[in-house]
Amino acid sequence: MQDLIQYFIQVPAALYIAVGILSLCIGSFLNVVIYRTPKMMEQEWRTDCQFLLHPEQPIIDESKITLSKPNSSCPKCQSPIRWYQNIPVISWLILRGKCGSCQNPISIRYPLIELLTAVCSLTVVAVFGPTLQMLFGLIFTWVLITLTFIDFDTQLLPDRYTLPLAALGLGLNSYALYTSATASIWGYLLGFLCLWIVYYLFKVITGKEGMGYGDFKLLAALGAWMGPFMLPLIVLLSSVVGAIIGIILLKIRKENQPFAFGPFIAIAGWIAFLWGDQIMKIYLGQ
Repeated sequence: MQDLIQYFIQVPAALYIAVGILSLCIGSFLNVVIYRTPKMMEQEWRTDCQFLLHPEQPIIDESKITLSKPNSSCPKCQSPIRWYQNIPVISWLILRGKCGSCQNPISIRYPLIELLTAVCSLTVVAVFGPTLQMLFGLIFTWVLITLTFIDFDTQLLPDRYTLPLAALGLGLNSYALYTSATASIWGYLLGFLCLWIVYYLFKVITGKEGMGYGDFKLLAALGAWMGPFMLPLIVLLSSVVGAIIGIILLKIRKENQPFAFGPFIAIAGWIAFLWGDQIMKIYLGQ
């Protein structure tokens, strides 16, 4: 392992190539996670509701959805997707964005997420280099991409991803990998409380819920990774990003529909994670 790290230090191009190829494959897997996680949650909710409301009835027998089962297939003709049809980006281009069996269109979003994952991962490499910070920074990035698209699609931020992300941040910073252990703990607590207070005040004033608890947990996780002093920057950046993207969405969508705030928190958190210190220095004129 030490020899491999030393090799990457001596040959940076090899590190970029390795991470680039790996992140394209990870991006392909993230497409599965983004698509299946809400379906898995819905299936679990149906089972729980049936058990609570009608415990005397047998549980509906349906195939359990996981990240690995059932095998990927075309949603229209149900033809299985072969391994050579699942090569990141390349297969989509060769197939011209269509199913190899029935010619049903395949969304361009799939290769775009793969490319986005690769670009973001290579950016992490450029910022941190061959270090432990880079390694866990890649995991941080992949989870944020997953949460961004799940929330954008369903307005859900699953606990199964936000809570482990927070736990990992607290664990890493117990060794002061990104910030001190004390800062990590306070970042987690204040990250949750600051949005919860806004949520509660908005609910008291308007009688409506302006955001979900998943947003609190996501910001708490970001605080656990970066500490409390990055929270104001994250909130400010998320507001700016949200305003820009929100205006674009209002122009594109024909109807006024509520949109998730979680993606903007995730984008702002990723920016702060990589360049937060530099942004703060520029802002403070240092």
